[in-house]
Amino acid sequence: MGKPTGFTEFEREAAPYRDAAARILDFKEIYTPHDVGRLARQGARCMDCGVPFCQSGEGCPIHNLIPEWNDLVYHGHWRDALDRLHETNNFPEFTGRVCPAPCEGACVLGITDPPVTIKNIEAAIIDRGFEEGWVVPTPPPQRTGQRVAIVGSGPAGLAAAAQLNKVGHRVTVFEREDRIGGLLTYGIPNMKLDKREIVERRLALLRAEGIEFRANAAVGDGRDNTLDAAGLSAEYDALLLATGATVPRDLPIPGRQLAGVHFAMEYLTASTKQLLSDAPGEPAASGGFSAKDKDVVVIGGGDTGADCIGTALRHGCRSLVNFELFPRPPDERAANNPWPTWPVIFRADYAHQESAAKFGADPRTFSLSSVEFVDDGRGRLAGVRTVDVRLRDGKFENLEGTQRTWPADLVFLSLGFLGPEHAVSDRLGLAHDERSNYRAEKGLYQTSQPNVFAAGDCRGGQSLVVRAINEGREAAREIDRFLTGATTLP
Repeated sequence: MGKPTGFTEFEREAAPYRDAAARILDFKEIYTPHDVGRLARQGARCMDCGVPFCQSGEGCPIHNLIPEWNDLVYHGHWRDALDRLHETNNFPEFTGRVCPAPCEGACVLGITDPPVTIKNIEAAIIDRGFEEGWVVPTPPPQRTGQRVAIVGSGPAGLAAAAQLNKVGHRVTVFEREDRIGGLLTYGIPNMKLDKREIVERRLALLRAEGIEFRANAAVGDGRDNTLDAAGLSAEYDALLLATGATVPRDLPIPGRQLAGVHFAMEYLTASTKQLLSDAPGEPAASGGFSAKDKDVVVIGGGDTGADCIGTALRHGCRSLVNFELFPRPPDERAANNPWPTWPVIFRADYAHQESAAKFGADPRTFSLSSVEFVDDGRGRLAGVRTVDVRLRDGKFENLEGTQRTWPADLVFLSLGFLGPEHAVSDRLGLAHDERSNYRAEKGLYQTSQPNVFAAGDCRGGQSLVVRAINEGREAAREIDRFLTGATTLP
């Protein structure tokens, strides 16, 4: 694939972000325009590797045909590359922006050299497809008469809706928020995934293809202004739950009740809601959560922690630190982290770069445990007390004499998620697994109720957007098989 000697001739050249000091002044996307020449060179680096591990279980969860579209981009066949990309991925404009690219971690070239910039190429293909007018609505030629309800409009729900609609089923997607998109709209900030230009563009296509969306439509037990889950199950031929894993992990230390301590997703949601209510391009403050002129502490890492950092910077915070319990990852793969597994190494995400640009240093402090939120005497947060820790034999030990107090007006807890809320599943009498997720076997997706299916984070636990898309696609295939006795869906 690509140029036979390309991987020996060209170095990895990842697409740069906009200047960090400039981009924190707005909520526009952080990406720079695509460079066709650079992308062609990266496509040329794709090797004729025999077994493309980028498509394996360790690589792309939706099994994108990566070597094929790398080769097509190298040769300038962009329209064909788009067709290959859409064969496996309903929403490459989402994954090309927010996916951490496990495909690159599994790239065969990565054994000896930096991997191909697969994610950059993916984003460029779909963006060019929209620019050239190649991406258009394709409604199904006929309808089956079967109706499917989907609860949740995040990546799993949207992928399932797109696939089920393709084969002619009537699909209605229910979303409790005021806007469609779930995690894509309110869980990922605008500078990583633009809502008006990118998310709404795809939603408009899905509507034009015949999918019905109902916002402000919470589903539960039929009380408190919610739709009745049991009623939906009876009304529709099949019901898919794609509600996400929305129960956050808490930090129950003294002072947790103080004003100023919030879950990360509360902050990100409020910020995006405020942004979308403003004129396009204007910086937004997230209502009562605004970090302007405040000392901010983010507890926990990952994408959500980085997004809180990036959002607080754009609100104009006075200071910013990020506590991480685990030690600093190594710069290179450890011996117990071999290729093609995901490389657990030290990375500076977009928000860490931005914080360094503003404050002169990476905001993260590792091996730090929070032990108390400090009261200012009036029920509000004034600081966070911490202690340094050491990881020994899989357990954390506090180090004596390392207690510190950090000033803080706002704390955002980014500690992951425990599982889905159970208002829907309890009403339907569904079984749960040991982690409180809806019990449904991977590959089958059928719950303990025959016509009720589950996919995405509510079934498998907190994971990546690309894995949610994979589960939505696979669940659609099984729902189609349930409804018709056979399926042509991949």
